[in-house]
Amino acid sequence: MSDTEEEAWTVLRLLEWTTDFFKKRGSPSARLDAEVLLAHARDCERIQLYTSFAEIPTEEEKVAFREMVRRRGEGMPVAQLVGYKEFYSLKFRVTEHVLIPRPETEHLVIEALDCAKLINKTDAPLQIADVGTGSGAIAIALAVALPNAQFTAIDQSSEALKIATWNAEKHKVDSRIRFIESDLLAEVQSPAKFDIICSNPPYVSEAEYEDLLPSVRDFEPRQALVSGPDGTEIIKRLLGESYDRLNPGGRLIIELSPMIAEACAELVGQISELEDLRFIKDLAGHKRILSIARKH
Repeated sequence: MSDTEEEAWTVLRLLEWTTDFFKKRGSPSARLDAEVLLAHARDCERIQLYTSFAEIPTEEEKVAFREMVRRRGEGMPVAQLVGYKEFYSLKFRVTEHVLIPRPETEHLVIEALDCAKLINKTDAPLQIADVGTGSGAIAIALAVALPNAQFTAIDQSSEALKIATWNAEKHKVDSRIRFIESDLLAEVQSPAKFDIICSNPPYVSEAEYEDLLPSVRDFEPRQALVSGPDGTEIIKRLLGESYDRLNPGGRLIIELSPMIAEACAELVGQISELEDLRFIKDLAGHKRILSIARKH
């Protein structure tokens, strides 16, 4: 299709056509997807598109944009197409080796920051673990906000740890984060105890996995999503490994699916060393974050 004067492919027309195209393919964020991809193709900030509606992108920009639109139409996540995802106002590099950070996980970061304020520790820096760090989003967001704390970021995927290390270096917090390849806490010998342990573990059941959106199921790592037949298997192991790795009064903060919230509460009830269980709800009012304390 040619750029005639009456039908020029301006920035606005490209956005409108692409938004409609993505809506027909079931994208819940069609306009945002179109804007992020076009801004990436034009190498500009998304907000700059709003002052450029009448401009006609170069042929190179249109070629790059059309290819990304095609791949997005096939289901590839926008974050993987542009190579990054914003989380807690920070940009994180993402690839097919890591879970794409979700807005719901920001509730975990906020809970951890609130808990950090309540832990009185003057003799040494806070020790915080991020179990299943993936892109490093949780550990790095906390490290930026808590400049005096020390972090241990753990993942069983060496490829994920490479991405997390890159992100930590980009945000200049790598000197305070140790990256350890481990299945949960098995290989973490030091520090012996933590003040806060955070985790966004796999919590999707095998049956639920089949019903996930293709953009998630076909493009993000299965091992970062699926826990097992029930969805609680990894969280059960994490509870068992974590409670005696917490300092008295320390907290374990876990993201979970609302569908397994009560089952996880029952698992917590089986461990006498844990107390003060509370759930933090997401913006939809669903139980999303489990926060529990080690008894004093």
